[in-house]
Amino acid sequence: MGRSGAREIWRDWTSRSLFVERRLRKAEGGILSGKLRRLWDKHPVSVAVVAALLVRLIVVAIVFRDQTDPTDHYANFGWEMGWVARSIFLGKGFSSPYFPDTGPTAMVPPLYPYLIAAIFHLFGLYTVQAAFAMLSINSVLSALTCIPIYFSARHVLNERVARAAILGWVIYPYAIYFSAARVWDYALTGLLFATCFYCALRLQEQDGVGVWLGFGLLYGFTMLANPSVLPLFLVFSALVAFRRMRLGKAWMMHGVVAALGVVVMITPWTIRTYRAMHVLKPIRDNFWMECWAGNNGDTFESNAQWAHPASSPAEMDRYIRQGEIAYLANQEALAKKFIKENPAFFAGLSLHRALSFWTGYWSFNPAYLKQEPLQNADIFFCSGTTVLMVIGLVWFWRRNRYDAVPYVILLALFPLTYYVTHASPDYRQPIEPEVVTLAAMGVLRLKNGKGAMASEDAERVKVQVPA
Repeated sequence: MGRSGAREIWRDWTSRSLFVERRLRKAEGGILSGKLRRLWDKHPVSVAVVAALLVRLIVVAIVFRDQTDPTDHYANFGWEMGWVARSIFLGKGFSSPYFPDTGPTAMVPPLYPYLIAAIFHLFGLYTVQAAFAMLSINSVLSALTCIPIYFSARHVLNERVARAAILGWVIYPYAIYFSAARVWDYALTGLLFATCFYCALRLQEQDGVGVWLGFGLLYGFTMLANPSVLPLFLVFSALVAFRRMRLGKAWMMHGVVAALGVVVMITPWTIRTYRAMHVLKPIRDNFWMECWAGNNGDTFESNAQWAHPASSPAEMDRYIRQGEIAYLANQEALAKKFIKENPAFFAGLSLHRALSFWTGYWSFNPAYLKQEPLQNADIFFCSGTTVLMVIGLVWFWRRNRYDAVPYVILLALFPLTYYVTHASPDYRQPIEPEVVTLAAMGVLRLKNGKGAMASEDAERVKVQVPA
């Protein structure tokens, strides 16, 4: 993470977010007039996309040079993904997830490193032009996420919630920071998965097999950006199949076709990994390394730096000497041994990670706070967002359980991997569009009360299907 300009921008946006939110609410309520007001009334998504992009590009213009800091071999420029992109740029293929040349890898999924490598080819290796282009692309992807957010919220609720959700996304500090100030797959995965989520909400209405195949292909493509979304494909597909079965519609063949789409999309990369590394890993292979980094008895931080090659010279030396496959096998043995010998400790630590995932809190140890000085600000903002999300979800569940179920499934299942490995606000990014939607519901629920919210049922754009 860039600990200079990027953190200054993060602190600034965190401190000002409530003020900006109030101003935007006033704008929606009546300050906007004339052409701008009419434009918002007619084209809310377009206005939100443009506004979100402008906000993010302002941040990019301030922090993009931080990515070209040569400290630790340009670690700020994408860390593992940036180093793999460097190998691709130098003609060494998808390899070396850390700066030393270590051969073929499956440590990271392929989509984003190839995107970085393309930027390197266009603008040069680790240049300021490449940094500006990469963060600008992230900003475009984050801004475009307004589109699936809007249509998902409008489909299951109403126009007002949809507009509130995209306004929230425009000014959401995490969405701004993790797209405009960090070179990682957050914005790409967020856009792709939010689109998949919207498609999943509409899938049960689709009888054409081609639509289901397209859904599977899109979901498989999303997995190539971030495989953490894989379990949700299985659960969403099962949910849609169950609902179609209850309605007497064809479901088995459609589900098979969607699964086939996923397999078709990820199989070429699986074959590449098998041929290059002689192991059968569909997309990436580093789960047990991350599990050991979070489950070794050291609770000073969620992800122990001494246990990870990216931050420990000793672990880097072992990784180089043993090779990726042998090294990861050793980390798997260590993690399993520790969990088996300390089941109660592991359970308690997993609960701690769950708390951290939704609140931003890890420790009030002065040494930890010196290392992570923004934690307390994160706690305030992250916990507040979570509280609003829960309020929105409870209201949504009471109003319409049928449409609320996918959101419940999403929030319950997606974080499980991070509960058992290590937790950080970074890892929420693939589901932040849905979190913001529910938080927007929570804000409207608190602002308007039961009566006003109930009166909005007439705005629904979708006919409810009884559960």
